[in-house]
Amino acid sequence: MKTVDEVVVALELRPHPEGGWFKETWRAPGRVETERGTRNHATGVLYLLGSGDESAWHRVHGSQELWIWQDGGELLLRTGGFAETPGAEVQYRLGPASAGHEPQVMIQAGQWQAARVAVGDWVLVSCIVSPGFDFADWEMPGATTE
Repeated sequence: MKTVDEVVVALELRPHPEGGWFKETWRAPGRVETERGTRNHATGVLYLLGSGDESAWHRVHGSQELWIWQDGGELLLRTGGFAETPGAEVQYRLGPASAGHEPQVMIQAGQWQAARVAVGDWVLVSCIVSPGFDFADWEMPGATTE
């Protein structure tokens, strides 16, 4: 199995502000008007976490996010409600369905979420966001984006 560094290089990933590595792979060409402005219909990214990495608590306002397990170990995806700060956690284990894990989990618009590797050296997922992702809709306490 490849190392985290080898996967980062092979997939041409770059650091994500919430932690881990990512690359946008798809942006639907159609546009839609939302309460937060004009957005693409949907977007997709590859997202990689290595053992010891964490996706910090964050949320996306106005868009749902579908996490889809792709490769590697198992991912612990946590949700924390919709209040001003993350609250009571609900946990999901993403991994191969053949091992009894969830192959995909939907995060609702405005719902707090965080993730980390539960088993293995790394986990690769795809995240599909609809309406499409825009950093203007992304909230992570203490974070800044370029």
